[in-house]
Amino acid sequence: MAQNNEFIREVDEDYRRDRILQIWRRYSGVIIAVAVLLVAGVAGWRYWEAQQRAAAETASVQFDDANRLAREGKTAEADKAYDALEAQGPAGYRLLARFRSAAETAKADPAKGAAEYDKLAEDTALGDGLRDLARLRAALIRMDGADPAPALASLQGLAAGTPFRHTAREMLGLAALKKGDYEEAGRWFDQIVADPETPRNLRERIEVYAAIVAGGPVTVTEAKPEPAAPPPPITR
Repeated sequence: MAQNNEFIREVDEDYRRDRILQIWRRYSGVIIAVAVLLVAGVAGWRYWEAQQRAAAETASVQFDDANRLAREGKTAEADKAYDALEAQGPAGYRLLARFRSAAETAKADPAKGAAEYDKLAEDTALGDGLRDLARLRAALIRMDGADPAPALASLQGLAAGTPFRHTAREMLGLAALKKGDYEEAGRWFDQIVADPETPRNLRERIEVYAAIVAGGPVTVTEAKPEPAAPPPPITR
């Protein structure tokens, strides 16, 4: 019985070897090609990773240099540096450069800076959060302009459930306070208080706003001067 088992095992091994040789003869070219492609793919991936890392490091240095130029007041040079990043930098740094360029432009020319934020807000390639951030920045710039109505309309849209609703509601409430509409201001502040996700520091500010709203408009009355006393009688 043991001899029979040994014979069967040897036959099975010979059969497997023959099958492997047949497969190798038939598919050796394909197997070698797949192996070469696998090695080349791994090598290409490693090379791409190295290139991306080098590009990100270069862009980081360029971005820091552009920020330094902006801090030093070298606006023209900073603009060129931001433009270069927007044109050639990795995707993340291109986006950072666009936002930072808009912020620096707004310092010198608010209308032009707001327009740059408008372009970011209209860029469908960006996510909703980034587009909402651009809308918020543009609205905040226009709040102090001659016609704040477009800014207020934009803030109202942002106040309806976006991640920036807290800031939008606060700005709308303060704008209402500024024009003396205490009822409208109270409505915006109440929305902030009712929102469970309102940041704690904003809730602390709301206490101050609520006190102002509760006090209502302040009426200043001009005190009437006391009548002058009659001159003393003249005695001779």
